[in-house]
Amino acid sequence: MAAAEPIRNKQQVRALAGYYLRKGQVRNHVLIVMGVHTALRINDLLRLRWEDVYDFGRKSVHPIIGLTEKKTGKSKVVALNKAAVKALALYAAQRCPPPKTFLFENRATGRAISRIQAYRIIRAAAEALRLTVRASCHSLRKTFGYHAWKCGVSPAVIMDIYNHSSLAVTRRYLGITQDDKNEAYRKLALLA
Repeated sequence: MAAAEPIRNKQQVRALAGYYLRKGQVRNHVLIVMGVHTALRINDLLRLRWEDVYDFGRKSVHPIIGLTEKKTGKSKVVALNKAAVKALALYAAQRCPPPKTFLFENRATGRAISRIQAYRIIRAAAEALRLTVRASCHSLRKTFGYHAWKCGVSPAVIMDIYNHSSLAVTRRYLGITQDDKNEAYRKLALLA
């Protein structure tokens, strides 16, 4: 099985996020938006409940969410950006969910959708859009890091966000290509 890759092309990220929105499938839209904007592992994303992301008293999305990562057992705090807040607000307005409901609920069972179902959702959109990268659940997490790095976020900060134990692991996640290295060489103009 090939290693998951980040989605490097911003237009492809936008198309992937918009695919289910255009189809009126807001839950699936939010799954992709949250995946690329929070850097959470799919297991942690699927464990989120509405009360984790939504203030029912104020009828607004929490700007910051906290959780304990399943894999590492470490606490994590995630600031939600405008895209994530907007997607969650749209979903809440459409759904009116009870607080204990899973954010990505399988309505037939009342449980969270499975990792396999999340993978199918992402793959179906990627295939329909004919993306050049083989998208998966982990691609969403890697996409966050790649674009954060391209925007100038320090790899050390990205490493901390990912809760990686070494910079070498984070470097592999970023999926840096020779084109990225060439761009770095060309951008640096010390004597120009």
